[in-house]
Amino acid sequence: MKKLSECKENDKVLIVKIEGSGEFKKRLLEMGFMRGIEVTVVKYAPLRDPMELFVRDFHVSLRVAEAAMVTVAEP
Repeated sequence: MKKLSECKENDKVLIVKIEGSGEFKKRLLEMGFMRGIEVTVVKYAPLRDPMELFVRDFHVSLRVAEAAMVTVAEP
């Protein structure tokens, strides 16, 4: 297992665990980040922050520091 922030462009991974609490975790859940959901890393911004993800038919931007709080595994 690894952190979402460690993934490369075009990687497809499954969410295993979301760390953190409160508003941060609530916001991720509202964007479709849940255990078992597949996430595709579309691309990184030119300075490598933020990153664009494809989750449940939506494109989502997430800071790399926030992505470091999401544990993922290969499907």
